[in-house]
Formats: sequence, structure tokens, C-alpha cells
Amino acid sequence: MDEIYIKGLKIFAFHGVNPEETENGQDFILDITMYADLSSARKSDDLEDTINYAAARKIINAAMTDKPYKLIERAADEVATRLLNSFDKLLKVDILLKKPNAPMSGVFDYVAVKITKSR
Repeated sequence: MDEIYIKGLKIFAFHGVNPEETENGQDFILDITMYADLSSARKSDDLEDTINYAAARKIINAAMTDKPYKLIERAADEVATRLLNSFDKLLKVDILLKKPNAPMSGVFDYVAVKITKSR
């Protein structure tokens, strides 16, 4: 199985439990791995034989911004579901959704959730 990566995709959205998160919003960062058989694309050199990562980015952005969710688990699931529903060639997807400005005390890079969904 082959892999397509989108790493460090920053999206401003309004997910969170606290009122200031849903009112003010914040940056989220996504690392996404899409799994597919890309053997046809390697031979044909045709965009139709692969997963168009520019189209995937638009789907990810919409999933993150169409509706606010309380939990990043729910937001990550929505991203994965929309990608799987949009690309027939996509067999499995890993979503690492990072929340660098989570409302908690302490010094940290980010909090995150990683989910994997497949057909």
C-alpha cells in the first residue's frame, strides 16, 4: 500500500468546550496520511489515477470549518469520514489533529488526537 502525506496543515477553526474557543477560534494543525494503491498512477502519470492532494486539502478545510465541535476527536473523525467518502481509491486514512493552544496551564507544544479509519 502506498501513502500520500499532508503534514503541518494549519487551519483556523472554532472547536472546543470553552466559550472562548468557540467564540474566538484558534489554529489547529493536521498531519494526514492517506493510504491507497498508487500503482496505476505510477505507470500512467495521470492525476485521475491518484488522490489529488489539492482537492483533499479543500475537503479537510471544509470538514474543519463547516461546523464547530466540542472535541477534537469529533473533528478528526469528520475529516477522515469526508476524505473516505470523497475518494474511491482511498483505503485508509490517519489523522493527527493537533491543538497547540489548548486551554490548560503548563508548557507544552500541543495536545493531539490520532485516529485511523478505513473502508
